Amino acid sequence: MSAHSYRHNKNVLCMIMAGGQGSRLSPLTRDRAKPAVHFGGTYRIIDFVLNNFINSGVLKIKVLTQFKSDSLNKHVSAAWSLNPSMGQYVDLVPAQMRTGNAWYKGTSDAIFQNINLITDERPDLVAIFGGDHIYKMDVNQMVDFHIKHQAMLTIAAIPVPVAEADEFGIIEVDENNRMIGFAEKPKNSPKQIPGRPGWCLASMGNYLFTSKFLVRQLLEIHQSNPKAIDFGHNILPHLYPSHPVYVYDFTTNTVRGEHQKTNGYWRDVGTIDAFYEANMDICAHEPIFDLYNEAWPIRTFNWNMPPAKFSGTGTEQDLGTAVNSVISAGCVVSGGTVVNSVLSPGVAVQKEAVVEDSIIFPDVTIAPGAKIRKAIIEKGLHIPAGFEIGYNLDRDGAMFHLTESGIVVLAKDTVIKGN
Repeated sequence: MSAHSYRHNKNVLCMIMAGGQGSRLSPLTRDRAKPAVHFGGTYRIIDFVLNNFINSGVLKIKVLTQFKSDSLNKHVSAAWSLNPSMGQYVDLVPAQMRTGNAWYKGTSDAIFQNINLITDERPDLVAIFGGDHIYKMDVNQMVDFHIKHQAMLTIAAIPVPVAEADEFGIIEVDENNRMIGFAEKPKNSPKQIPGRPGWCLASMGNYLFTSKFLVRQLLEIHQSNPKAIDFGHNILPHLYPSHPVYVYDFTTNTVRGEHQKTNGYWRDVGTIDAFYEANMDICAHEPIFDLYNEAWPIRTFNWNMPPAKFSGTGTEQDLGTAVNSVISAGCVVSGGTVVNSVLSPGVAVQKEAVVEDSIIFPDVTIAPGAKIRKAIIEKGLHIPAGFEIGYNLDRDGAMFHLTESGIVVLAKDTVIKGN
């Protein structure tokens, strides 16, 4: 980390958008905000963006919350206490209706409603990032890019194949990385990257603004058009034709201690399928997302549980085993088998039970002889002895939530009667 970038970082205010409903991730978001969903065993989704800022030395962080924020509030309060007397904080900011009698209607409206946070803090730069993606990023490099190009706004973007362009906001750039066009989820012939046919630049929803410019523009735009509520739909198209808006290519970002093959990993875990695949990515024999890079620690709440334990009588039929799996603290695998799965803290897999290709949230008990395949099981559930999930999708679809790709999701408070 260069001294140059660290000097600038002292005056960056980070605002994390953590208020979305996450309806496409239902039923996991039935009782909690999307950033609070458990991920990778011990973590919550929001931990990844918080670690990116803290590992980058940005220690003034506001987390903007709205929908079903109770578990998110508890997690952030318990896991992320910095040192306020040193000007370091992770502050929760609930929607307060400061500008009228409405909740946040969109991303820019959320910042507009909290513009006092910016004017009170008086930072040089404001980083506005989403709270629901899985990735690692050294924010200093984006700050350096912003300063070097004398930008008023810099947007982080990632190359995506043309076939996926209709899922993202697609940005058109000139040869100097200045933004010259924008289309939200284009259906036909999206603009491709100069010199890279077949690829488009997709906005990651991560913005870096020069602070005074952001405040001035938000006040002007909202006064002239109160319906301008979203950065992608309303603010970007208004700004880039007449102001220096630049695009930072996330794939150029290098995180200290990372292997080359894990650089540039970014996943939007907004659907059950995407969430499932990202969890499976960390189980792989050679994972493309590395939780074990000591130079870039991924901190979270300290569960304060005993170590994971594997036990059995020693006979071949009664061995507690796990392969290509992430097993959290407090888990007890006693005579059961776990394959290619993520077990959150406090999970019990009992005698002759089998868990494969699955994600198990905290404090789940899988009773003797139960078999789980390609499933996501919510917190605190009890799977009865001998019960099978993922082997009869017609039955599972009638009883539980089933995605088109065949992932069975057991929502909170599901009661299963034994066979």
